[in-house]
Amino acid sequence: MVVFINVLLYFIIFVYGACIGSFLNVIIYRVPNEISIAKGRSYCPKCNKQIKNYDLIPVVSYLVLGAKCRNCRSKISIRYPLVEIFTGLIALSIFMAKGFTMISVCIFIVSAILIAITMIDFDTMTIPNGLVITLIPLAICMTFIQSDISVLSRIIGFFAASLPMILLNQLVADSFGGGDVKLIAVCGFMLGWANTLLAMFIAILIGGLYAVYLLVSGKSKRGAHIAFGPYICIGVYAALLYGNEIIKIYLGIFGL
Repeated sequence: MVVFINVLLYFIIFVYGACIGSFLNVIIYRVPNEISIAKGRSYCPKCNKQIKNYDLIPVVSYLVLGAKCRNCRSKISIRYPLVEIFTGLIALSIFMAKGFTMISVCIFIVSAILIAITMIDFDTMTIPNGLVITLIPLAICMTFIQSDISVLSRIIGFFAASLPMILLNQLVADSFGGGDVKLIAVCGFMLGWANTLLAMFIAILIGGLYAVYLLVSGKSKRGAHIAFGPYICIGVYAALLYGNEIIKIYLGIFGL
C-alpha cells in the first residue's frame, strides 16, 4: 500500500511538472517575441487560431493530434512535448532528492525558470532580464529556508563568478554575455560561494566539451560564440540539488 501511494504521489508530481512545462513552452515562445504571457489563450503560431482546452493536455494532446495542429494541420515541433516531459522529470528528481519540503518547491520553481532561460538562450543567444529578475525574490526567500548557507557566503557567491567574468570581458571582449553575468550573480547569491564555484566548474566543463565537439565536427569555427547560459543553468541545477554531496566527495578524494 505504501509503495502504491508513493508511486501515485510521484506520478502526480510528474504530471504537475509536465503542466508547468506546458506553460514554459508559452514563455519560451512569447518572451523573445515580446508577447505578453498573460495576453490571451494559447494559439497556433502558424494559423493564429486559439487552441482548445482539450488540445492542451501535456504530451497526450501532441500524440493524439499526430504532432499536427487541429486547425491548419501544420507540424508541431517535438520540442513542445520534450520540454513538458523534461520538466516533469526535473520535478520528480527534485522531490525524490529533497522530499516534500518548502526547499523542494523553491528549487523546482528556480529550475523551471532555468529551463525557460536555457531554451531561449539556445534560440536567441540572449537571456531575458525579466527571467533573471524573477529569480531574485526566490534567492532572497531561500536565505530564510536554507540556514546552512550564511548570508556572507551568499554575498561572496554573488561576486565569486560574476566578477571574474566581468574582468575577463575586459581582457577578451565578449567572452561572456551580460545575461550570463547577471544570471550567475543572482544564482551565486542563491547558492553561496562554494556551490557557485561548483556550478561554474560544471558549466565550463560541459560547455567546453560541447565547444570541442562543435570544432571537431566542423559545425563551428574557432572563435565562434556559443550560448553559455544553458550550461550555467545545468551547473546551478546540479549545485542546488547535489552540490554539498559533490563537494564532500571531491574533498574526500583528497582526504580533506
